[in-house]
Amino acid sequence: MPSPTIRRLDVASPVPADIDIANAVEPLPIADIAAELGLRPDHYDLYGKYKAKVLLSVLDDLKAQQDGYYVVVGGITPTPLGEGKSTTTVGLCQALGAFLDKKVVTCLRQPSQGPTFGIKGGAAGGGYSQVIPMDEFNLHLTGDIHAITAANNLLAAAIDTRIFHENSQSDKGLFNRLCPANKEGKRHFADVMFRRLTKLGISKTDPNELTPDEIRRFARLDIDPESITWRRVMDVNDRFLRKITIGQGPEEKGMVRETGFDISVASEIMAVLALTTSLADMRERLGRMVIGNSKSGEPITADDLGVGGALTVLMKDAIHPTLMQTLEGTPVLVHAGPFANIAHGNSSIVADKIALKLVGKGGFVVTEAGFGADIGTEKFMDIKCRYSGLVPQCAIIVATIRALKMHGGGPEVVAGKPLDHAYVSENVALVEAGCVNLAKHISNTRSYGVNVVVAINKFASDTEAEMNVVRSASMAAGAFDAVVCTHHAHGGKGAVELGLAVQRACESQTEPLKFLYPLESSIKEKIESIAKFYGASGVEYSEQAEKQIEMYTKQGFSNLPICMAKTQYSFSHVPSMKGAPTGFVLPIRDVRASIGAGFIYPLVGTMSTMPGLPTRPCFYEIDVDTATGKVMGLS
Repeated sequence: MPSPTIRRLDVASPVPADIDIANAVEPLPIADIAAELGLRPDHYDLYGKYKAKVLLSVLDDLKAQQDGYYVVVGGITPTPLGEGKSTTTVGLCQALGAFLDKKVVTCLRQPSQGPTFGIKGGAAGGGYSQVIPMDEFNLHLTGDIHAITAANNLLAAAIDTRIFHENSQSDKGLFNRLCPANKEGKRHFADVMFRRLTKLGISKTDPNELTPDEIRRFARLDIDPESITWRRVMDVNDRFLRKITIGQGPEEKGMVRETGFDISVASEIMAVLALTTSLADMRERLGRMVIGNSKSGEPITADDLGVGGALTVLMKDAIHPTLMQTLEGTPVLVHAGPFANIAHGNSSIVADKIALKLVGKGGFVVTEAGFGADIGTEKFMDIKCRYSGLVPQCAIIVATIRALKMHGGGPEVVAGKPLDHAYVSENVALVEAGCVNLAKHISNTRSYGVNVVVAINKFASDTEAEMNVVRSASMAAGAFDAVVCTHHAHGGKGAVELGLAVQRACESQTEPLKFLYPLESSIKEKIESIAKFYGASGVEYSEQAEKQIEMYTKQGFSNLPICMAKTQYSFSHVPSMKGAPTGFVLPIRDVRASIGAGFIYPLVGTMSTMPGLPTRPCFYEIDVDTATGKVMGLS
């Protein structure tokens, strides 16, 4: 029997605007969703009527519970035509929970306000496959991104403040202010600064026992301003903050330096949140984040600055995933939202772990990976699964006929102009040519030893002949199944066949998870394994990249996984190279490190970490109905 929280949708044709559909459905009290999922009132904190923070204590209480099936959703290489990955993720879960009577939890990333008000719009799904309340999902939610912003900028302030005071004080004066000679100061020295002391090989816990040389080494980080990689962040697209100059006040004379702002979701703290496994693990990760080097080449961490504990305090509530619901009443956990082309582009490990325990044996957890499978799914496997220890039983690749036509050489798509005739009328040859992109994603994903199901996200103009081409190409490339879905127009009912295919794929999965590379390989060997995965014939390193690889290897960071930062629009480094290009040489412009998050990220070309706004941003459409208080215009 379906659960009491399940609701049946009264669908309309043509499909209304997303926000109109969302506003037409009254969400159930989130306490009802929690109870149906098996959560007790002490397992969560309410944030209003329709959201709740699920506490990590659930993992301890359910540790004996067997995990459910674990499914990851990726896509073909993105195009301006869209593939509908989030919509498919939600629609599949509605099918599993509302029509196939399976216990299911959807795990999604939290969207940034940058894309919401910028060019992309929201990320709650679409049509009759959405998370509600849609406006709350796309805006502040429970404040996690604001917490990340505050923590990130506290660390930025700590860096410049430390440089300022080191420039203006003697060794002894600086030391006395860091560790005042009173009971409270000594306790701070012993309890909070022990990480710095241990790193320096100093075993003393009494400030009075330190030699002048130890005082100098402890008090002076001697940060090289040219090496600082930590930037300030905000959750708004503002291109004019990409490069700024700081230190121009009269009191900071002689301390001017160039820096800039990133968007908040590009902060390493977001990546830490997504990859952490517990509060203690988050504390360690935040403390070991590297912000730059000393003038002698020593990596300087947040704990060296004494701010790791304060960062954790700002993030202690953000570690808990947010419980929401779909239009059809199935549960959703929303948590973390790291950039997929800079960071690893997946929702959090803790959300997935909690969800797997809650659904139990025979249930399903469906989590979404960012962008195409070459980026999001690769990082899901090689980074997220390494740190979580979780093993997926099925990987979904979402494709649309019109996007495959573009990969097959279809005309350029220009924003604001009507779609070319090729995209809205039958063109089997164009679809067939574009299936090389889908086939490459299938074979890549199959190399991990995981069953692959292709979800063909159907549009009204797609023909049976075109869909047959995609099905045939999918099976020839090694897919377990390829299924046509209409969840955007029909909700969970339109994804029932996909749900059945996913169930069969999970039940028949027997192969172990195979990573793309061993962690013991060198940084270059790991980069080259991923480049080969893309289809590259080789890798070319800039002088700067060579220098950074040498430095990170010397500093002991070479055993970390690789998080390639490249365009999402092509397997290659050139966005215009559609389909499945081969024989290209992948250029590594620079190599950077997120030591707290736990990965090295090579930069393939120029990657913007602060998006700009288009001529007509999404905020033009957004307003509030002052009579009802309902949000209008979100998409």
